[in-house]
Amino acid sequence: MATLAALTLADARFPGGGHVHSGGVEEAVARGLVTCVDDLAALLDGRLRTAGLVAASFAAASVAGTGFALLDAELDARTPSPAQRTVSRAQGRATLRAARLAWPSTALDALCAVDPRPHHALLVGAVVGADGGSAADAAQCVGYLAISGPASAATRLLGLDPFAVNAVVTGLAAVLRDVVDTAVRAAAGPVADLPSPGAPALDLMAQAHVHHHREQVRLFAS
Repeated sequence: MATLAALTLADARFPGGGHVHSGGVEEAVARGLVTCVDDLAALLDGRLRTAGLVAASFAAASVAGTGFALLDAELDARTPSPAQRTVSRAQGRATLRAARLAWPSTALDALCAVDPRPHHALLVGAVVGADGGSAADAAQCVGYLAISGPASAATRLLGLDPFAVNAVVTGLAAVLRDVVDTAVRAAAGPVADLPSPGAPALDLMAQAHVHHHREQVRLFAS
């Protein structure tokens, strides 16, 4: 059974600021790349297999509550887009405020000693581990968030049928299981060998979103 921390962090009602980020969906919608449920399904599938896998792997590796300096540096190296790095740390910082009150721990202290704006995936792993959860719990939480947030954003941006969007998310169950299994296996080995699949389109759209956010009114911060 997943720990309460893993369930709570994956809940859209958790006050971690995730609702202000679209995971690249807003820029994709603006470019006409996502116009319907089928387009969204393809984007979420790709996002889960790339950025989602990276985040899930680092969350799984963070459950042990040690080695955060190396994990932080390696995750930075796997996030080539400055905008993506900024978003990851912004979400980590926002989540940290609630996490410190709900799950105070030496692991959180150690993570914040490396950087007071920790990467979101590392924070989730540290919290889940401090709550007695497993690497799989942390990986599943982060993997799910990689698709659930963007799915919600698409519903708001395009007025898609929320039932159809929910079906898209649940339809990725097998992919999510594979991502979690891969993340857990990788987390058992050297940090340098953690997965690093690239997602150039997501990186480019993240950078473009920053530029357009200065020129246009956008619903999401990223």
